[in-house]
Amino acid sequence: MTRVAAIDCGTNSIRLLVADATVGEDGRPCLADLTRQMRIVRLGQGVDARGYLDPAAIERTVEATVEYQRMIEKLGATRTRFVATSATRDASNSAEFVRQIRAVIGVEPEVVVGTQEASLSFSGAVGGLGEGVSAPMLVVDIGGGSTELVLGSTSVKQAVSIDMGAVRVTEKFFAHVDPAGGVPKAEQERAIAWIDEQLDGAEKAVDLARVRSLVGVAGTVTTLTAQALGLTSYQPERIHGARLSADRIEEAVRFMVDQPVSVKASLGFMPEGREDVIAAGALIWSRIVMRVLERARDAGHPIDEVVTSEHDILDGIAMAMIDQA
Repeated sequence: MTRVAAIDCGTNSIRLLVADATVGEDGRPCLADLTRQMRIVRLGQGVDARGYLDPAAIERTVEATVEYQRMIEKLGATRTRFVATSATRDASNSAEFVRQIRAVIGVEPEVVVGTQEASLSFSGAVGGLGEGVSAPMLVVDIGGGSTELVLGSTSVKQAVSIDMGAVRVTEKFFAHVDPAGGVPKAEQERAIAWIDEQLDGAEKAVDLARVRSLVGVAGTVTTLTAQALGLTSYQPERIHGARLSADRIEEAVRFMVDQPVSVKASLGFMPEGREDVIAAGALIWSRIVMRVLERARDAGHPIDEVVTSEHDILDGIAMAMIDQA
């Protein structure tokens, strides 16, 4: 058994998993969670327009990392891996950010490319789903700065990372939207047209007609699932493995797009810092669900329900440390 600490540093949030890692009888990595933490630090705020990480955003992220390092030391993890994704790999000053993080955690942070991010997301999601999901599966990880589409069964067959995430779409299309109201139809239509263009390109890399199961992971999807299930607090045990029809997903999407930010912020399951970007993330998920289900139907194997997984890139990072041991 190895006690590992995995840190996923994205565009919107930084998350920690400390777990006891073993190899099961089937040869697959197994994780027993000790703690899961998330802080929304908005590291990638404005990076799409400026091209560099804002010093205040770096400071917020470093402060969260200091807090995580204390937890890692207290729990006695012997291996740590810090993975940074979209915002960091797009920033001109990523080396300075990496230097500050290295000084805190004592290991070299990894700024992974989109294909690595996709592979880690897939292994993390699939590892926690069990046997009840038909393959090939499409795992979709909607982050703040990028979205990964990963097709596979026990391993990745096709994957693509798109520079399209909840923060990026918010800053690109909704920056001047009045938070006291929902997103106006004109802004929605512009965002949807752009999202669809990105998905057109993604389909050149991933054959959506092959998908037998659609699995959504990460904060946008889990938050929408909480809304669709009618939860009043965040309950991961109910969210993980939830199966939703396209109609129920779309109802949750419409709520997140049409309601004022203050209403979304008051939801018991909404993490502070996600309420102002969830509308953009919801539109991304809506367009992906619609497209995948249409392709599956046209291919003669309709998908009736979409699966949500609580396990994602964070679990993939932790499991990879077992493989490397």
